[in-house]
Amino acid sequence: MATHGTNRVIYAALAGNSLIAITKFAAATYTGSSAMLSEAIHSLVDTGNQCLLLIGIRRSKRPADDNHPFGYGMEVYFWAFVVAIMIFGVGAGVSLYEGYQKILDPHEITNPMVNYVVLGLAIVFEAGAWWVAYREFEKTRGRRNLIDAVRRSKDPTVFTVLFEDSAAMLGLVVALIGISAAQYTGIPEFDGYASVGIGLILAGTAAMLAYETKGLIIGEAASRELITGVRKIAMSANGVRRINELRTMHLGPNDVLVAISLDFADSMPAGEVEQTISKLEVDIKTQFSDVRRVFAEIQSAAGHAASVAAEQDHIRESKGNEA
Repeated sequence: MATHGTNRVIYAALAGNSLIAITKFAAATYTGSSAMLSEAIHSLVDTGNQCLLLIGIRRSKRPADDNHPFGYGMEVYFWAFVVAIMIFGVGAGVSLYEGYQKILDPHEITNPMVNYVVLGLAIVFEAGAWWVAYREFEKTRGRRNLIDAVRRSKDPTVFTVLFEDSAAMLGLVVALIGISAAQYTGIPEFDGYASVGIGLILAGTAAMLAYETKGLIIGEAASRELITGVRKIAMSANGVRRINELRTMHLGPNDVLVAISLDFADSMPAGEVEQTISKLEVDIKTQFSDVRRVFAEIQSAAGHAASVAAEQDHIRESKGNEA
């Protein structure tokens, strides 16, 4: 996914949430609604989260150095995980606490019409930001369903904003229902229940984001399409008899590491092997622009099998020592 498109999604969400947060805080102060205050805090947290994602994108662009020879691409994954923590700790925590307090000490909402106007406008603004994020996400979705596309996505910035905006839309609906129920039934506790509901929505969103970003932080393989394509290129290379092993890992949303072990024909001169490896690297990077590094190992099938067996023996020995 292009950085320009990613930044556009984040800036759109940042602008919308900033304005919405200010409006919600004003309405919550004026009307005394716990659900509106929870929504205001939600928008404030989302605003901070967009800033964190922009920090992650900026830091991920730093060039490689001696301490980080593969670059800083995974900074994006770390800051996306921080966003999940912020949503859970601040957004969900404060909303649940505020709702609990309102249930214990209920009080009527003054001038609820103000809340309806603010919530209505917020729904319009959030829908606009959500649509921008969804359109950007659709560019990489392909034919996959939404859940599968999120699981396979290697750019957490866009699906994080998409999740946040979806949670925001759902939270606004819950706040609207809670405030309306409190007004028309005369039971102010409904306002507190709505605040608790918003907190649970945020907690669920944070859990999903944390789960998805965790996989990226500890290292995920490239897409099946990329792996299949690299295999085809390698097998069509001059003198290659067998692919012993092929491993890939995302070092960033658009930064893939490829490590491949190849078995060449025994009669092939060393010079031709070198030329084949050089051409193989160029062909892979040309067809797959996300591949930044290709490490090729020349190894016979028997030698690779012995290496794998030695590795498995080491693992079993380590497990035995732990037991």
